[in-house]
Amino acid sequence: MDIIKHIGRIVFALPFLVFGINHFIYAQMLSGIVPPYIPGGVIWVYITGAALIAASLSIAANKLVKVSGLLLALLLLMFILTLHIPGLSNPKMAQMAMAGLLKDTAMMGGAIMASAFFGKWEKK
Repeated sequence: MDIIKHIGRIVFALPFLVFGINHFIYAQMLSGIVPPYIPGGVIWVYITGAALIAASLSIAANKLVKVSGLLLALLLLMFILTLHIPGLSNPKMAQMAMAGLLKDTAMMGGAIMASAFFGKWEKK
């Protein structure tokens, strides 16, 4: 059964790697969804892309999963609060916002579970 848990951990990490890479490939396009009240614009796209890639690699490698899982859950919560919930008020974008909200909520739950099941505090 351990092999199934490890396959699941890697499969869970893979979309975050793809999302992170897409943040670098499509940075200018994604900068348009950064809320206008947050200064910095495209720099946040690069920062979140790097965070998604780092979390993915950490979870896939089973290193520092407790920290990276919780930080990933926090990042997803920030997406929910700053992008998806405000997007629900726009009738043209409400359906996409709800899909993103549900996707990120599910992935946030997965990140918390990965943190609990695979995470351990590393000792030096």
